[in-house]
Amino acid sequence: MTPPKIGILMGSKSDAEVMREAAKVLEEFEIPYEMRVLSAHRSPREASDYAQSAESRGIQALIAGAGFAAHLAGTLAAQCTLPVIGVPLDSSALKGLDSLLATVQMPKGIPVACMTIGKAGATNAALFAVQILSRSESALAQRLKEYREKMRQEIISIKL
Repeated sequence: MTPPKIGILMGSKSDAEVMREAAKVLEEFEIPYEMRVLSAHRSPREASDYAQSAESRGIQALIAGAGFAAHLAGTLAAQCTLPVIGVPLDSSALKGLDSLLATVQMPKGIPVACMTIGKAGATNAALFAVQILSRSESALAQRLKEYREKMRQEIISIKL
């Protein structure tokens, strides 16, 4: 079995439906990944241990989806030097705005890339991870170009 290159993490089991969108993209590009539920607030020790061990296990980037206070991406980024991509989730009365602000408002020196709220954000997070990996994998870079061309062709073929 091929070791995972991407870690997909979420703060709660209820986030899985949204974060599966990231998994679908990685599967399309045949990139091995692992998914875990880890909470910055309810399992901080485990989240820290995961981030600290990820690079030595071959993980090259982390995708972290969380709602409400959405501290998961920042917690992971504080514990490792891997690229961390945050996906704010719409799980509160504030419709994800709280999660967006928590994810994007990182202090100087601990960067987190922040995608849009929800399923589109999970999809874009995975595509961003593909872009990161494609810098050192020419075959993956070619597949990403083909993916973009297919998307372009679908758009320009629309007749109204």
